Amino acid sequence: MAIFEFLYYLGYSAKKYYSLRNRRRLPYKVISIGNITAGGTGKTPAVIACAEEAKRRGLNPVILTRGYKGKAKGPCFVHDTRYTIQDAGYTIHDNKKLASCIVHHASYLLFGDEPVLMAEKLKGVPIVKCADRYKGGMFAIESLQPSALSPQPIIFILDDGFQHWRLFRDKDILLIDAANPFDNRRLLPVGLLREPLKEIQRADTIVMTKTENIDQAIIEGLVEEIKQYNPDAPIFLSEHKPAGFIGLSGEILPLEWAKDKKLFAISGIGNPGSFKKTLISVGCDLKGVKTYRDHYEYKQNDIENILITAKKIDADWIVVTEKDMVRLKGLDLPDNLIALRIEFKVDEGFYDKVFEL
Repeated sequence: MAIFEFLYYLGYSAKKYYSLRNRRRLPYKVISIGNITAGGTGKTPAVIACAEEAKRRGLNPVILTRGYKGKAKGPCFVHDTRYTIQDAGYTIHDNKKLASCIVHHASYLLFGDEPVLMAEKLKGVPIVKCADRYKGGMFAIESLQPSALSPQPIIFILDDGFQHWRLFRDKDILLIDAANPFDNRRLLPVGLLREPLKEIQRADTIVMTKTENIDQAIIEGLVEEIKQYNPDAPIFLSEHKPAGFIGLSGEILPLEWAKDKKLFAISGIGNPGSFKKTLISVGCDLKGVKTYRDHYEYKQNDIENILITAKKIDADWIVVTEKDMVRLKGLDLPDNLIALRIEFKVDEGFYDKVFEL
């Protein structure tokens, strides 16, 4: 084990020990969705899909998120001004208290790009940003009360929670990227592993993500390896399917629209290679690709440079991920900028297992 990897492991072990010693439990069920590697597993679409399914089943999901890089302090609702908390099926316990805590999101800088994207796509699900997810959960319980039209109790969905040991969860869902499951099998910062692979044993349910275009023999080999660490957890296969495009004004374009269109792809996400493969699969003429680091904060001069490059390579359209679109808002953007919409599709039976509490 390399020195920096060993130092990371020491810090990881100390944090885990302390967190488990001080673990707390919320009075409602908690489902955690997370990964064992740093980024790139498609966690956000999976969280969105589970919240949507919970609503379909008549449950009252509330998402608890750290809000990576978001500057808002303390527990607060990531609240899209286009809908209200009441629209989510809740009434308010304390109007004065709640009004002082709700922050209307004008920018991902307050909450992080992933929570803002969730708020845009989930019009009926409260999202609470707080580094301490127990504190965030209690804030939600104290602030919201399911309405008479929806008498079911709250069910918490813990975003990126596999390493958040401080909060007890009733079910741990572990996502593993089928295209790059464990990188070089080394811990951060030498590799991408957040924890040793043996910690796969903690998962109650395992989902292999982005299995589209992955050879069956590779999938079978990965399943075999996973079962060496956790022989009991069911393993489901999922795909992150392209679902069309969305323009700056919100117009939806079907996948067929992109066929033979000349596109320039821009991304600042954990797995830009997956974005490129997905675009190629829809039949577009991909003229070029430019990648930025994950969660990159775009500036206006980036847009100007992108436009110059697009013109040089004869690209008619600039395409980004939905998370990138969140981070681009507020800048002066060209009319030919669009985002690729992605949906999480998983094996039948997965949601029955998730909500089997």
